Amino acid sequence: MTGLYRGYGPRPPVLPLKRGTVDFTDDAGVGAMLQLLGDAELPPVERTAREPFVGITTDGTPERGLFPLKDEGARGADAARAARDYHAGLDPQQRARAALPVDADEWQLWSNAFLTFPEHGLLLQELEDGQRKAALAVIEASLSPTGYAQARQAMRLNGALGELVGAYRDTLTEYCYWFTLFGTPGPEGPWGWQLQGHHIDLHCLFIDGQVVLTPAFLGSEFEGENLFGEHQRLAREFMDSLDTAQRDRALLYGSMLAADLPHELAGAVDGRHRTGAGRDNIVLAPAGLPGDALGPGQRELLLRLADPYLANLPDAPRAHRRAQVERHLDSTHLGWIGTWEEGAPFYYRFHSPVLLVEYDNHPGIFLGNDEPEPFHVHTIVRTPNGGDYGKDLLRQHYARHQH
Repeated sequence: MTGLYRGYGPRPPVLPLKRGTVDFTDDAGVGAMLQLLGDAELPPVERTAREPFVGITTDGTPERGLFPLKDEGARGADAARAARDYHAGLDPQQRARAALPVDADEWQLWSNAFLTFPEHGLLLQELEDGQRKAALAVIEASLSPTGYAQARQAMRLNGALGELVGAYRDTLTEYCYWFTLFGTPGPEGPWGWQLQGHHIDLHCLFIDGQVVLTPAFLGSEFEGENLFGEHQRLAREFMDSLDTAQRDRALLYGSMLAADLPHELAGAVDGRHRTGAGRDNIVLAPAGLPGDALGPGQRELLLRLADPYLANLPDAPRAHRRAQVERHLDSTHLGWIGTWEEGAPFYYRFHSPVLLVEYDNHPGIFLGNDEPEPFHVHTIVRTPNGGDYGKDLLRQHYARHQH
């Protein structure tokens, strides 16, 4: 594929560079992005990973009792078996890098694209075909069929973008993703995995009949409407259901243009996102329209807005998670930036005590659009109040078993 996409051509490649103490000479794709981004602040991933974990809160103190240990039907036996098969198929040198302790700080070392920290785990595109298939089998056995299909589509779109721009083969490929196991896969004790790279950052922890799949970052700069069409449709349907007074409360800013937004909401790295990489402990007050200001039909539309972000969970855990979100619907807020006409870019934040979702459209990094377009999508899913990475569940697990 060469030429234009939606009227935009590839940005001209630029030379790799150094950023502070980090040398990107061997990663031309990241170097090019950093040169394009100029003095934009990079996520403080490595620094915040060393801080005591609190989780995303509204006032700095996590609300306890939201995530009790209980069997929610998460059957991780198939995933554990696949993980053991994957690990057994590696050579000794690979095995030494493939797995980390379940409480390792590397859980929090992830980024959409800017790896300003040492890599961990194994790079899928450097594995032999059989080893790579075994790694993907772990992911497939952990997620719902829909969730696995979304992840694989995002990986393929990353490779398709590389073909379109004809460059950055060290970044824009189908398998340029780091995969890491955490803990010992099996029925006893918590364990999980992380997949991270450009436009995909997935975390999975199995513990005591439960599974946690946050933080989750999924995006695409190419054909994003195909991957996120349902997300966009449900969001517009919700906004169309509101009356004027409700829309006024939901609307944080009426434009997505960088010139119309405050500096902290117009960055080239995070865009309007507040809870991306390196923001595990951010204090973020709810903003926008609260659920208790909605009518019955509107409340159902608000709840449905969360469905695409729960779709990667297997059936039983997804039902538990949706019921949990529904119980907190009155205290859920929906904040919106931009318009909601068909084909227009926008941002929204679904902020509940138990689920935080951000959807955002971005300007081009590898393509030449200087303002956000609907085909460049970033989404982030978080579990506030200590739930990310299963941290609150791990705390309770260790207390119960006196680890």
